[in-house]
Amino acid sequence: MKLAEAKKQFVQTWARLGAEWGINRTMAQVHALLLATEKPLSTDEVMEELSISRGNANMNLRELMNWNLVYRELVPGERKEYFRAEKDIWEVAKRISRERKRREIEPLLRELSQMETVTDDSTEAKQFVKTVKDIHEFAGKIDKSVETMLKADENWFFGAILKLLR
Repeated sequence: MKLAEAKKQFVQTWARLGAEWGINRTMAQVHALLLATEKPLSTDEVMEELSISRGNANMNLRELMNWNLVYRELVPGERKEYFRAEKDIWEVAKRISRERKRREIEPLLRELSQMETVTDDSTEAKQFVKTVKDIHEFAGKIDKSVETMLKADENWFFGAILKLLR
């Protein structure tokens, strides 16, 4: 397989995975393109490579910067903005986990806490509160696991996972 073909396949695979994880398909394509490219790319190069509009490219590059997965990079002698992706995959995983925790897990925990305060004394209300508390407890464990991963060293984390799997 030629490099250009492999890169194209990588971009499509990453985009498909991103869509499965709830990430905008184009955002995943832009991220994959920057991951697979050695040199930083301009917005124009991203647009051309992925056949997307300037607005789409700009919006997704900004969002990737908000996730702290892409950096703006200055290229001497150039006036255009260039972008480079974080290449350390452990760091990428931690940053994605941190952002998803902030956007998904933390709001869920807050909302579940409010739902646990149902004051109705009926059997149905008690069952509802029990279900919500069980979900809250489970989500809390996920939150703690993500927090542990974010604080962990890569070798320690995977060593701990392997011990659990034995």
